[in-house]
Amino acid sequence: MLGEFREFIARGNVIDLAVGVIIGAAFNDIVKTLVDQVIMPPIGLLLSGIDFSHLAWVLKPDNPATKVDELVAIHYGALINAGIKFVIVAWAVFLLVKMINVIRRHDAEQGPKTPPAPTPQEALLIEIRDLLKAQAERPGPP
Repeated sequence: MLGEFREFIARGNVIDLAVGVIIGAAFNDIVKTLVDQVIMPPIGLLLSGIDFSHLAWVLKPDNPATKVDELVAIHYGALINAGIKFVIVAWAVFLLVKMINVIRRHDAEQGPKTPPAPTPQEALLIEIRDLLKAQAERPGPP
């Protein structure tokens, strides 16, 4: 059982998936910083100083008389930020896949073009043709 598990973990697909998850987590931090610190401030400035991350629909405000945090709100600004992050990640993945497809097409065009192997029926017909050709070339009895 342990040997089977070791074989499963050592497969290329599992390792590739683990690397992808780790890189994706690191990429998430980059995108979060890009959206929160680079993209959203100019957009907020263009929209009269609105900070999307703080936009919320307050359902129940805080009661200043109590020291307990009673604020109940729907933070739709966080959803706007998440949507922008999603679009950025989707665009980056699209560009990556497009680049990989271009490289694959280029490699396919440059690669050697070998004819496909004949099917068993074609191989048999070629053999029969060659035998008939050899038989026609031999001198036979008059």
